Amino acid sequence: MTTRPARIPVFTTRVLTAVRRIPPGRVATYGDVAAMAGQPRASRAVGNIMRDCRRSDVPCHRVIAAGGRLGGFGGSPVLKQQLLRAEGLQVGRTTVRQFAEVRWRGRASRP
Repeated sequence: MTTRPARIPVFTTRVLTAVRRIPPGRVATYGDVAAMAGQPRASRAVGNIMRDCRRSDVPCHRVIAAGGRLGGFGGSPVLKQQLLRAEGLQVGRTTVRQFAEVRWRGRASRP
């Protein structure tokens, strides 16, 4: 008996695609990513997808909370700080500095 791979929900696919488009040295909020994925009110769902994402081709560390707050990152906010700093961002203990300048909103996709 062969096992079929689980189908990835369309919204999850859109979220992962949006996050892959965030350029190095830039960040987007959970709400920004939700809007890019066609569901502007689904920021909490984006957070859940990011929490569970273990794909190395998805830069989840570039997705942050509203107002420039770091938010979670698989239980390791220090790792998130380090990854963002390695991309040249100025990061405090809990926030991305100069958030307005490094925020990337991309383009909303069509549902």
